[in-house]
Amino acid sequence: MVTPDAEGRMPGPAPAVETRRLVKWYGGYPALRGIDLCVAPGEILALFGSNGAGKTTLLRILAGRVRPTAGTARVAGFEVGKGGDSARGAIGTLAHGHQLYETLTASENLAFAAAMLGLDRAGERIAQVLLRVGLKAAAGSSVRTLSSGMKRRLALAKLMLRECKVILLDEPYASLDLQATKLLEEFLMASKIGGAATILATHNLTMGFGVADRLAILRQGRLVFEGRRDETSLDAFRALFSLHGELGEVE
Repeated sequence: MVTPDAEGRMPGPAPAVETRRLVKWYGGYPALRGIDLCVAPGEILALFGSNGAGKTTLLRILAGRVRPTAGTARVAGFEVGKGGDSARGAIGTLAHGHQLYETLTASENLAFAAAMLGLDRAGERIAQVLLRVGLKAAAGSSVRTLSSGMKRRLALAKLMLRECKVILLDEPYASLDLQATKLLEEFLMASKIGGAATILATHNLTMGFGVADRLAILRQGRLVFEGRRDETSLDAFRALFSLHGELGEVE
């Protein structure tokens, strides 16, 4: 007979992402206030909230780039900050900025990323992803000469270089045209089928709602809503989101 654990949870696959009472202070400002979150393998969580709600801070902690003030976080089976190269290799990120080296070419940026990850057949993979994102002709161009949309495509190509267990996306739709948006969503669906967990932080209610399995709202560092997408409609969720204030303009 299968029985729940001491906290009432049923046994099953280990979460791909799990946080317990996660807190982050910047000086006297609480960016995160006790976040409890669990994302299963093959699940996409869309995370919504206004600027300053804590979305980017949460993603940076999960990526191992910022240390929490209190609480714990495990990503891809590793405690945040303690998995070393193995943890970094399991996590793919697409940050709000493009995180590219402006003085290198498009191909050189991908080659450097592939070398840092120790990828096999790097040249073949680089050629494939550049073609996939429509940047084959720009492979030898310096990043500083590319448009913001092309830089965003190149950042997406860097994410596509390898298979990840966890994908962390911060405003992924920024500067993406319709074709690149379709590429991103195809990549997310393929990654989902492959068992990757995704946390997608965005202001774009329509796009985020469309790809998510679960929805969450952060407000002033607190998780104020979490639920399944198939249990609501976009209009109902938009109304719920509006009730929590601090929205600014949503799409």
